[in-house]
Amino acid sequence: MAKAKQSGKTIKVTLVRSLIGTMQTHRATARGLGLRRINSTAEVIDTPANRGMINKISYLLKSEG
Repeated sequence: MAKAKQSGKTIKVTLVRSLIGTMQTHRATARGLGLRRINSTAEVIDTPANRGMINKISYLLKSEG
């Protein structure tokens, strides 16, 4: 898997709610962002694709950045 170029801008996202009872696509989106369990944090590159993923599961996340 090729590494993406660092553009310098990152967003820090933290999973603050459980994935239990959520839609399967929302679970997959959280995994795609690199979030595994409650209070896990990931820094993702600020791209339109990642922004869309964050927006999709915003009710599960806390984001800063």
